[in-house]
Amino acid sequence: MITVHHLNNSRSQRILWLLEELGLEYQIKPYQRDAKTMLAPPELRAVHPLGKSPVVTVTGGDGDLTLAESGAIIEHLADRYGAGKLAPAFGSPERVRYLYWLHFAEGTAQPPLLLKLLFDRIKSKSPLLVRPVARAIADQALRSFVLPNIERNLDFMESELRKAEWFAGNAFSAADIQMSFPLEAARMRGGLNESRPKLMDWLERIHARPAYVRAVERGGKYDLLR
Repeated sequence: MITVHHLNNSRSQRILWLLEELGLEYQIKPYQRDAKTMLAPPELRAVHPLGKSPVVTVTGGDGDLTLAESGAIIEHLADRYGAGKLAPAFGSPERVRYLYWLHFAEGTAQPPLLLKLLFDRIKSKSPLLVRPVARAIADQALRSFVLPNIERNLDFMESELRKAEWFAGNAFSAADIQMSFPLEAARMRGGLNESRPKLMDWLERIHARPAYVRAVERGGKYDLLR
């Protein structure tokens, strides 16, 4: 039995989608973010010491397993249960691209988007007395570092999708599932719009996949779709 410890509006939505694409049975244990801090509840630390989502537990079969980190979960489940369906063959050029985008999503694409979220909150949530100074510092960090990196990443991704229909090549793969979260975040708060038509088309295509739709239905409200 596969259990997804699913935090609302989080990376764990990708794991639900992966399992729907693989056609595997699974159960969801839901968790809600703290309304003030937006952090995961402490109950998740009982599952994994870091107390973050996603975490997947697998019981039975080859033994019990608790696995965290989106990339590790996706790579393991796709290789273990996909029978080549969502992961290119070992040794192929597509496999190299596949691994690159699996790591790019969290290693390169996501960090500046997270920084933008944090600096935007500093600007809006700082105490009134220090808000002008906090806004000035946040704006300087956004202009000098965060926004240029987001733009550079989006330009790179747009250019790569001019070469192939999907991130790992001409076939949909789990790398596209991994890339969904940073690109949905970029669409919501990172400036991704119709000026990058390849990325916008890619988002439309993944959102139209039946497995994606089923995953959202099972996972509940997903604000990054706005």
